[in-house]
Amino acid sequence: MSHLFQNVGGLIVSFGNWLWGLPLFLLLIGGGFWFLVYSGFVPFRYFGRAIRSLRRKEDDAPGQISSFEALASAIASTVGMGNISGVAVALTMGGPGTIFWMWVSAVVGMATKFFEGTLTIMFKGKDSAGEVQGGPMYMITEGLGPSWKPLAVFFSIFGLIGTLCLMQANQLTEAITTVITTPMGIENSNLLRFSIGTGMTLIVAFVVLGGIKRISRVASRLVPVMVALYFLLVGYILITHISFVPDVFASIFREAFQFKAGLGGLAGSAIVIGARRAAFVNEAGVGTASMMHGASKNTEPVREGLVAMIGPSIDSGLVCTLTALAILVNGNYEVSQLQGIQMAMNSFQLSIPGVGHYLLLGMAVIFAFSTMFSYSYYGVKCTNYLFGAMYAHLYNYFFLAMLIVGAMISLDVVVGVIDSAYALMAIPTMFTLIVLSPKVKKEMKLYFNKQ
Repeated sequence: MSHLFQNVGGLIVSFGNWLWGLPLFLLLIGGGFWFLVYSGFVPFRYFGRAIRSLRRKEDDAPGQISSFEALASAIASTVGMGNISGVAVALTMGGPGTIFWMWVSAVVGMATKFFEGTLTIMFKGKDSAGEVQGGPMYMITEGLGPSWKPLAVFFSIFGLIGTLCLMQANQLTEAITTVITTPMGIENSNLLRFSIGTGMTLIVAFVVLGGIKRISRVASRLVPVMVALYFLLVGYILITHISFVPDVFASIFREAFQFKAGLGGLAGSAIVIGARRAAFVNEAGVGTASMMHGASKNTEPVREGLVAMIGPSIDSGLVCTLTALAILVNGNYEVSQLQGIQMAMNSFQLSIPGVGHYLLLGMAVIFAFSTMFSYSYYGVKCTNYLFGAMYAHLYNYFFLAMLIVGAMISLDVVVGVIDSAYALMAIPTMFTLIVLSPKVKKEMKLYFNKQ
Protein backbone atom coordinates (compact mmCIF):
# COMPACT_ATOMS: atom_id res chain seq x y z
CA MET A 1 0.00 0.00 0.00
CA SER A 2 2.85 2.38 0.85
CA HIS A 3 4.35 1.74 -2.61
CA LEU A 4 0.99 2.66 -4.16
CA PHE A 5 0.88 5.98 -2.32
CA GLN A 6 4.51 6.68 -3.28
CA ASN A 7 3.73 5.99 -6.93
CA VAL A 8 0.64 8.23 -6.84
CA GLY A 9 2.63 10.95 -5.11
CA GLY A 10 5.36 10.66 -7.75
CA LEU A 11 2.82 10.96 -10.54
CA ILE A 12 1.31 14.09 -8.95
CA VAL A 13 4.73 15.72 -8.62
CA SER A 14 5.66 14.82 -12.22
CA PHE A 15 2.35 16.18 -13.51
CA GLY A 16 2.88 19.46 -11.66
CA ASN A 17 6.39 19.78 -13.09
CA TRP A 18 5.11 19.06 -16.60
CA LEU A 19 2.37 21.68 -16.34
CA TRP A 20 4.80 24.35 -15.18
CA GLY A 21 7.02 24.11 -18.23
CA LEU A 22 8.13 26.93 -20.50
CA PRO A 23 4.70 27.58 -22.13
CA LEU A 24 2.99 28.37 -18.82
CA PHE A 25 5.99 30.39 -17.67
CA LEU A 26 5.70 32.48 -20.84
CA LEU A 27 1.95 32.82 -20.36
CA LEU A 28 2.29 34.23 -16.83
CA ILE A 29 5.51 36.21 -17.01
CA GLY A 30 5.29 37.06 -20.71
CA GLY A 31 1.64 37.98 -20.29
CA GLY A 32 2.57 40.17 -17.33
CA PHE A 33 5.19 42.02 -19.38
CA TRP A 34 2.56 42.52 -22.09
CA PHE A 35 0.16 44.02 -19.53
CA LEU A 36 2.95 46.25 -18.21
CA VAL A 37 3.73 47.69 -21.65
CA TYR A 38 0.14 47.73 -22.92
CA SER A 39 -1.05 49.66 -19.85
CA GLY A 40 1.59 52.33 -20.36
CA PHE A 41 3.57 51.16 -17.31
CA VAL A 42 0.74 51.76 -14.86
CA PRO A 43 2.65 50.48 -11.77
CA PHE A 44 5.29 53.19 -12.22
CA ARG A 45 2.97 56.01 -13.25
CA TYR A 46 0.04 55.60 -10.89
CA PHE A 47 1.27 53.90 -7.72
CA GLY A 48 0.71 57.08 -5.69
CA ARG A 49 -2.83 57.34 -7.01
CA ALA A 50 -3.37 53.69 -6.12
CA ILE A 51 -2.48 54.43 -2.48
CA ARG A 52 -4.84 57.41 -2.44
CA SER A 53 -7.62 55.27 -3.90
CA LEU A 54 -7.73 53.25 -0.69
CA ARG A 55 -9.46 56.16 1.02
CA ARG A 56 -12.44 56.07 -1.33
CA LYS A 57 -15.58 54.25 -0.20
CA GLU A 58 -18.88 53.50 -1.89
CA ASP A 59 -21.07 52.05 0.85
CA ASP A 60 -24.15 51.81 -1.36
CA ALA A 61 -22.39 50.10 -4.30
CA PRO A 62 -23.07 46.39 -4.98
CA GLY A 63 -20.67 44.12 -3.14
CA GLN A 64 -19.86 42.87 0.32
CA ILE A 65 -16.66 44.65 1.46
CA SER A 66 -14.67 47.87 0.86
CA SER A 67 -11.73 48.12 -1.55
CA PHE A 68 -9.33 48.36 1.38
CA GLU A 69 -10.79 45.24 2.97
CA ALA A 70 -10.54 43.46 -0.38
CA LEU A 71 -6.86 44.43 -0.71
CA ALA A 72 -6.09 43.47 2.89
CA SER A 73 -7.81 40.11 2.44
CA ALA A 74 -5.99 39.47 -0.85
CA ILE A 75 -2.65 40.33 0.78
CA ALA A 76 -3.54 38.15 3.76
CA SER A 77 -3.85 35.24 1.34
CA THR A 78 -0.58 35.94 -0.47
CA VAL A 79 1.64 36.82 2.51
CA GLY A 80 2.09 33.30 3.80
CA MET A 81 4.62 30.52 4.27
CA GLY A 82 5.85 31.01 0.70
CA ASN A 83 7.27 34.36 1.80
CA ILE A 84 9.52 32.48 4.22
CA SER A 85 10.18 28.93 3.02
CA GLY A 86 9.67 29.76 -0.68
CA VAL A 87 12.21 32.57 -0.60
CA ALA A 88 14.69 30.35 1.24
CA VAL A 89 14.42 27.68 -1.43
CA ALA A 90 14.69 30.28 -4.21
CA LEU A 91 17.99 31.46 -2.74
CA THR A 92 19.22 27.88 -2.56
CA MET A 93 18.50 27.34 -6.25
CA GLY A 94 19.34 30.73 -7.70
CA GLY A 95 21.67 32.46 -5.25
CA PRO A 96 21.48 36.15 -4.25
CA GLY A 97 20.85 37.25 -7.84
CA THR A 98 17.44 35.63 -7.60
CA ILE A 99 16.25 38.61 -5.56
CA PHE A 100 16.70 40.93 -8.51
CA TRP A 101 14.34 38.78 -10.56
CA MET A 102 11.95 38.68 -7.64
CA TRP A 103 11.69 42.46 -7.90
CA VAL A 104 11.07 42.17 -11.63
CA SER A 105 8.37 39.60 -10.90
CA ALA A 106 6.73 41.98 -8.42
CA VAL A 107 6.42 44.72 -11.06
CA VAL A 108 5.10 42.29 -13.65
CA GLY A 109 2.64 40.95 -11.09
CA MET A 110 1.42 44.48 -10.34
CA ALA A 111 0.54 44.99 -14.00
CA THR A 112 -1.34 41.69 -14.15
CA LYS A 113 -3.21 42.46 -10.91
CA PHE A 114 -4.24 45.83 -12.35
CA PHE A 115 -6.00 44.08 -15.22
CA GLU A 116 -7.51 41.50 -12.87
CA GLY A 117 -8.90 44.12 -10.49
CA THR A 118 -10.31 46.22 -13.31
CA LEU A 119 -12.00 43.38 -15.17
CA THR A 120 -13.50 41.80 -12.06
CA ILE A 121 -15.50 45.00 -11.47
CA MET A 122 -16.35 45.50 -15.15
CA PHE A 123 -17.78 42.01 -15.49
CA LYS A 124 -19.57 41.08 -12.30
CA GLY A 125 -22.34 38.51 -12.36
CA LYS A 126 -25.02 37.21 -10.03
CA ASP A 127 -25.11 33.91 -8.19
CA SER A 128 -28.13 31.65 -7.82
CA ALA A 129 -29.37 33.77 -4.88
CA GLY A 130 -29.27 36.94 -6.98
CA GLU A 131 -26.26 38.42 -5.12
CA VAL A 132 -23.63 40.26 -7.16
CA GLN A 133 -20.34 38.35 -7.37
CA GLY A 134 -16.98 38.77 -9.12
CA GLY A 135 -14.06 36.59 -10.16
CA PRO A 136 -12.65 34.84 -13.25
CA MET A 137 -15.75 32.67 -13.65
CA TYR A 138 -17.93 35.77 -14.01
CA MET A 139 -15.32 37.57 -16.15
CA ILE A 140 -15.52 34.64 -18.52
CA THR A 141 -19.31 34.34 -18.76
CA GLU A 142 -20.05 38.08 -18.67
CA GLY A 143 -17.02 39.28 -20.64
CA LEU A 144 -16.47 36.51 -23.17
CA GLY A 145 -20.09 35.39 -23.30
CA PRO A 146 -22.27 32.50 -22.02
CA SER A 147 -20.87 30.12 -24.63
CA TRP A 148 -17.57 30.20 -22.71
CA LYS A 149 -19.16 28.83 -19.53
CA PRO A 150 -17.24 25.49 -19.76
CA LEU A 151 -14.05 27.53 -19.28
CA ALA A 152 -15.55 29.14 -16.16
CA VAL A 153 -16.50 25.70 -14.83
CA PHE A 154 -12.97 24.47 -15.58
CA PHE A 155 -11.51 27.32 -13.51
CA SER A 156 -13.91 26.74 -10.62
CA ILE A 157 -13.25 23.00 -10.40
CA PHE A 158 -9.52 23.48 -10.00
CA GLY A 159 -10.14 26.50 -7.78
CA LEU A 160 -11.68 24.12 -5.25
CA ILE A 161 -8.35 22.28 -5.06
CA GLY A 162 -5.86 25.11 -5.55
CA THR A 163 -7.30 27.18 -2.71
CA LEU A 164 -6.94 24.43 -0.12
CA CYS A 165 -4.24 25.49 2.34
CA LEU A 166 -2.25 22.27 2.15
CA MET A 167 1.09 24.09 1.85
CA GLN A 168 0.42 26.44 4.77
CA ALA A 169 -0.76 23.62 7.04
CA ASN A 170 2.22 21.46 6.08
CA GLN A 171 4.92 24.09 6.51
CA LEU A 172 3.47 25.55 9.72
CA THR A 173 3.38 22.04 11.20
CA GLU A 174 6.99 21.57 10.09
CA ALA A 175 7.98 24.85 11.75
CA ILE A 176 6.28 23.93 15.03
CA THR A 177 7.90 20.50 15.16
CA THR A 178 11.32 21.93 14.27
CA VAL A 179 11.33 24.69 16.88
CA ILE A 180 9.19 23.35 19.72
CA THR A 181 8.38 19.63 19.82
CA THR A 182 11.59 18.02 18.47
CA PRO A 183 13.89 19.91 20.91
CA MET A 184 11.57 18.69 23.69
CA GLY A 185 12.22 15.10 22.64
CA ILE A 186 8.73 14.54 21.22
CA GLU A 187 8.75 12.25 18.19
CA ASN A 188 7.56 13.81 14.93
CA SER A 189 4.83 11.20 14.50
CA ASN A 190 1.60 11.16 12.55
CA LEU A 191 -0.29 11.51 15.85
CA LEU A 192 1.63 14.68 16.68
CA ARG A 193 1.04 16.16 13.23
CA PHE A 194 -2.64 15.20 13.44
CA SER A 195 -2.88 17.00 16.81
CA ILE A 196 -1.20 20.14 15.44
CA GLY A 197 -3.46 20.05 12.37
CA THR A 198 -6.56 19.73 14.56
CA GLY A 199 -5.53 22.70 16.70
CA MET A 200 -4.93 24.75 13.55
CA THR A 201 -8.33 23.79 12.20
CA LEU A 202 -10.19 24.90 15.32
CA ILE A 203 -8.59 28.36 15.20
CA VAL A 204 -9.26 28.80 11.47
CA ALA A 205 -12.87 27.60 11.85
CA PHE A 206 -13.65 30.45 14.25
CA VAL A 207 -12.90 33.00 11.53
CA VAL A 208 -13.89 31.33 8.25
CA LEU A 209 -17.29 30.12 9.42
CA GLY A 210 -18.19 33.77 9.98
CA GLY A 211 -18.11 34.44 6.23
CA ILE A 212 -16.46 37.09 4.10
CA LYS A 213 -17.33 40.01 6.38
CA ARG A 214 -15.59 38.43 9.38
CA ILE A 215 -12.65 37.35 7.21
CA SER A 216 -12.23 40.87 5.80
CA ARG A 217 -12.49 42.48 9.26
CA VAL A 218 -9.80 40.21 10.66
CA ALA A 219 -7.58 40.69 7.59
CA SER A 220 -7.89 44.48 7.56
CA ARG A 221 -6.62 44.56 11.15
CA LEU A 222 -4.09 41.74 10.93
CA VAL A 223 -2.25 42.56 7.70
CA PRO A 224 -0.86 46.02 8.61
CA VAL A 225 0.25 44.71 12.01
CA MET A 226 1.95 41.56 10.70
CA VAL A 227 3.81 43.40 7.93
CA ALA A 228 4.97 46.08 10.41
CA LEU A 229 6.16 43.47 12.92
CA TYR A 230 8.08 41.58 10.26
CA PHE A 231 9.63 44.83 9.06
CA LEU A 232 10.80 45.60 12.60
CA LEU A 233 12.16 42.07 13.13
CA VAL A 234 14.20 42.07 9.93
CA GLY A 235 15.14 45.72 10.46
CA TYR A 236 16.76 44.73 13.76
CA ILE A 237 18.71 41.95 12.03
CA LEU A 238 19.94 44.30 9.31
CA ILE A 239 20.95 47.02 11.79
CA THR A 240 22.89 44.54 13.91
CA HIS A 241 24.58 43.18 10.78
CA ILE A 242 24.92 46.52 9.01
CA SER A 243 28.49 45.83 7.88
CA PHE A 244 27.24 42.94 5.71
CA VAL A 245 24.35 44.80 4.07
CA PRO A 246 26.36 46.60 1.31
CA ASP A 247 27.90 43.27 0.27
CA VAL A 248 24.47 41.64 0.19
CA PHE A 249 23.07 44.24 -2.20
CA ALA A 250 26.23 44.10 -4.30
CA SER A 251 25.87 40.32 -4.61
CA ILE A 252 22.20 40.67 -5.65
CA PHE A 253 23.08 42.86 -8.62
CA ARG A 254 26.39 41.14 -9.37
CA GLU A 255 24.84 37.67 -9.62
CA ALA A 256 21.50 38.68 -11.18
CA PHE A 257 22.71 37.87 -14.69
CA GLN A 258 24.92 34.91 -13.91
CA PHE A 259 23.78 31.51 -15.15
CA LYS A 260 22.68 30.18 -11.76
CA ALA A 261 20.59 33.25 -10.97
CA GLY A 262 19.29 33.41 -14.51
CA LEU A 263 18.13 29.80 -14.39
CA GLY A 264 16.83 29.80 -10.83
CA GLY A 265 15.79 33.46 -10.78
CA LEU A 266 14.64 34.63 -14.21
CA ALA A 267 13.19 31.26 -15.18
CA GLY A 268 11.95 30.83 -11.60
CA SER A 269 10.85 34.44 -11.14
CA ALA A 270 12.65 34.38 -7.75
CA ILE A 271 10.61 31.63 -6.10
CA VAL A 272 11.89 28.09 -6.71
CA ILE A 273 11.40 26.35 -10.09
CA GLY A 274 9.71 28.38 -12.77
CA ALA A 275 6.84 30.80 -12.50
CA ARG A 276 5.02 28.54 -10.04
CA ARG A 277 6.90 30.06 -7.08
CA ALA A 278 5.91 33.55 -8.27
CA ALA A 279 2.31 32.35 -8.48
CA PHE A 280 2.53 31.10 -4.90
CA VAL A 281 3.69 34.48 -3.68
CA ASN A 282 1.65 37.10 -5.52
CA GLU A 283 -0.81 34.84 -7.39
CA ALA A 284 -0.91 37.30 -10.30
CA GLY A 285 -2.75 35.69 -13.17
CA VAL A 286 -4.05 32.77 -11.11
CA GLY A 287 -7.41 34.40 -10.46
CA THR A 288 -7.68 34.33 -6.68
CA ALA A 289 -7.34 38.11 -6.24
CA SER A 290 -10.10 38.64 -8.80
CA MET A 291 -12.51 36.78 -6.53
CA MET A 292 -11.63 38.94 -3.53
CA HIS A 293 -11.64 42.27 -5.38
CA GLY A 294 -14.85 41.22 -7.10
CA ALA A 295 -16.54 41.39 -3.68
CA SER A 296 -15.62 45.06 -3.19
CA LYS A 297 -18.14 47.89 -3.24
CA ASN A 298 -16.78 49.86 -6.16
CA THR A 299 -18.38 51.16 -9.34
CA GLU A 300 -15.11 52.40 -10.87
CA PRO A 301 -13.26 49.41 -12.39
CA VAL A 302 -9.94 51.16 -12.95
CA ARG A 303 -9.85 52.39 -9.37
CA GLU A 304 -10.21 48.80 -8.16
CA GLY A 305 -7.45 47.81 -10.57
CA LEU A 306 -5.17 50.43 -9.03
CA VAL A 307 -5.94 49.11 -5.56
CA ALA A 308 -5.36 45.51 -6.66
CA MET A 309 -1.92 46.26 -8.07
CA ILE A 310 -0.65 47.33 -4.62
CA GLY A 311 -0.70 43.69 -3.51
CA PRO A 312 2.43 42.36 -5.29
CA SER A 313 4.47 45.36 -4.15
CA ILE A 314 3.86 44.23 -0.56
CA ASP A 315 3.93 40.43 -0.81
CA SER A 316 6.58 39.60 -3.44
CA GLY A 317 8.16 43.06 -3.21
CA LEU A 318 8.54 44.04 0.44
CA VAL A 319 7.94 40.88 2.51
CA CYS A 320 9.94 38.50 0.29
CA THR A 321 12.81 40.99 0.18
CA LEU A 322 12.84 41.20 3.98
CA THR A 323 13.13 37.41 4.24
CA ALA A 324 15.88 37.29 1.62
CA LEU A 325 17.96 39.99 3.27
CA ALA A 326 17.63 38.34 6.70
CA ILE A 327 18.97 35.09 5.22
CA LEU A 328 21.67 36.62 3.02
CA VAL A 329 23.37 38.58 5.79
CA ASN A 330 24.34 35.18 7.22
CA GLY A 331 25.15 33.55 3.89
CA ASN A 332 23.13 30.60 5.18
CA TYR A 333 21.34 29.35 2.09
CA GLU A 334 23.18 26.22 0.91
CA VAL A 335 20.72 23.51 1.97
CA SER A 336 18.54 20.95 0.23
CA GLN A 337 15.37 21.94 -1.64
CA LEU A 338 12.82 20.70 0.88
CA GLN A 339 14.34 22.44 3.92
CA GLY A 340 13.22 25.98 3.23
CA ILE A 341 11.51 26.59 6.55
CA GLN A 342 14.36 25.01 8.54
CA MET A 343 16.88 27.10 6.64
CA ALA A 344 15.05 30.31 7.44
CA MET A 345 14.73 29.29 11.10
CA ASN A 346 18.47 28.59 11.32
CA SER A 347 19.32 31.92 9.73
CA PHE A 348 17.16 33.93 12.14
CA GLN A 349 18.63 31.94 15.05
CA LEU A 350 22.14 32.86 13.90
CA SER A 351 21.17 36.53 13.72
CA ILE A 352 19.35 36.65 17.07
CA PRO A 353 20.85 33.81 19.17
CA GLY A 354 18.51 32.10 21.59
CA VAL A 355 15.24 33.62 20.38
CA GLY A 356 15.55 34.21 16.61
CA HIS A 357 13.86 30.97 15.60
CA TYR A 358 11.05 31.57 18.10
CA LEU A 359 10.45 35.05 16.71
CA LEU A 360 10.32 33.74 13.14
CA LEU A 361 7.99 30.95 14.26
CA GLY A 362 5.66 33.59 15.67
CA MET A 363 5.67 35.39 12.31
CA ALA A 364 5.17 32.10 10.47
CA VAL A 365 2.08 31.37 12.59
CA ILE A 366 0.59 34.77 11.75
CA PHE A 367 1.46 34.47 8.05
CA ALA A 368 0.02 30.97 7.77
CA PHE A 369 -3.23 31.77 9.55
CA SER A 370 -3.80 34.96 7.56
CA THR A 371 -3.59 32.89 4.37
CA MET A 372 -5.90 30.21 5.68
CA PHE A 373 -8.56 32.76 6.58
CA SER A 374 -8.74 34.28 3.09
CA TYR A 375 -8.28 31.12 1.06
CA SER A 376 -11.45 29.57 2.42
CA TYR A 377 -13.44 32.36 0.77
CA TYR A 378 -12.01 31.55 -2.65
CA GLY A 379 -13.17 27.96 -2.38
CA VAL A 380 -16.61 29.11 -1.24
CA LYS A 381 -16.87 31.33 -4.35
CA CYS A 382 -15.99 28.41 -6.63
CA THR A 383 -18.51 26.17 -4.85
CA ASN A 384 -21.14 28.88 -5.18
CA TYR A 385 -20.58 29.07 -8.93
CA LEU A 386 -20.57 25.31 -9.47
CA PHE A 387 -23.33 24.16 -7.15
CA GLY A 388 -25.33 27.24 -6.14
CA ALA A 389 -25.38 29.71 -3.25
CA MET A 390 -27.29 27.43 -0.88
CA TYR A 391 -24.43 24.88 -0.91
CA ALA A 392 -21.49 27.31 -0.91
CA HIS A 393 -20.96 27.25 2.86
CA LEU A 394 -20.43 23.46 2.82
CA TYR A 395 -17.02 23.98 1.23
CA ASN A 396 -15.74 25.43 4.50
CA TYR A 397 -16.05 22.05 6.22
CA PHE A 398 -14.11 20.34 3.43
CA PHE A 399 -11.51 23.12 3.62
CA LEU A 400 -11.11 22.68 7.38
CA ALA A 401 -10.78 18.89 7.15
CA MET A 402 -8.06 19.25 4.50
CA LEU A 403 -5.95 21.37 6.86
CA ILE A 404 -5.46 18.24 8.96
CA VAL A 405 -4.57 16.25 5.83
CA GLY A 406 -2.10 18.95 4.77
CA ALA A 407 -0.40 18.78 8.17
CA MET A 408 0.24 15.05 7.75
CA ILE A 409 1.14 14.35 4.10
CA SER A 410 4.59 14.83 2.57
CA LEU A 411 5.66 18.22 1.24
CA ASP A 412 6.52 17.04 -2.27
CA VAL A 413 2.97 15.72 -2.76
CA VAL A 414 1.51 18.95 -1.35
CA VAL A 415 3.60 20.99 -3.79
CA GLY A 416 2.57 18.74 -6.70
CA VAL A 417 -1.16 18.99 -5.93
CA ILE A 418 -1.24 22.76 -5.44
CA ASP A 419 1.12 23.47 -8.35
CA SER A 420 -1.07 21.44 -10.69
CA ALA A 421 -4.25 23.16 -9.56
CA TYR A 422 -2.69 26.64 -9.77
CA ALA A 423 -1.50 25.96 -13.29
CA LEU A 424 -4.96 24.84 -14.38
CA MET A 425 -6.49 27.95 -12.77
CA ALA A 426 -3.97 30.28 -14.42
CA ILE A 427 -4.63 29.09 -17.98
CA PRO A 428 -8.28 30.26 -18.23
CA THR A 429 -7.56 33.36 -16.13
CA MET A 430 -4.68 34.61 -18.26
CA PHE A 431 -6.50 33.75 -21.48
CA THR A 432 -9.48 35.84 -20.35
CA LEU A 433 -7.33 38.76 -19.19
CA ILE A 434 -5.47 38.89 -22.52
CA VAL A 435 -8.63 38.67 -24.65
CA LEU A 436 -10.42 41.35 -22.60
CA SER A 437 -7.38 43.65 -22.21
CA PRO A 438 -8.57 46.10 -24.93
CA LYS A 439 -11.67 46.76 -22.81
CA VAL A 440 -9.40 47.71 -19.91
CA LYS A 441 -7.45 50.05 -22.16
CA LYS A 442 -10.66 51.77 -23.19
CA GLU A 443 -11.81 52.06 -19.58
CA MET A 444 -8.44 53.51 -18.58
CA LYS A 445 -8.78 56.36 -21.08
CA LEU A 446 -12.21 57.25 -19.74
CA TYR A 447 -11.11 57.09 -16.11
CA PHE A 448 -7.84 59.01 -16.33
CA ASN A 449 -9.27 61.67 -18.68
CA LYS A 450 -11.92 62.64 -16.13
CA GLN A 451 -9.53 62.75 -13.17
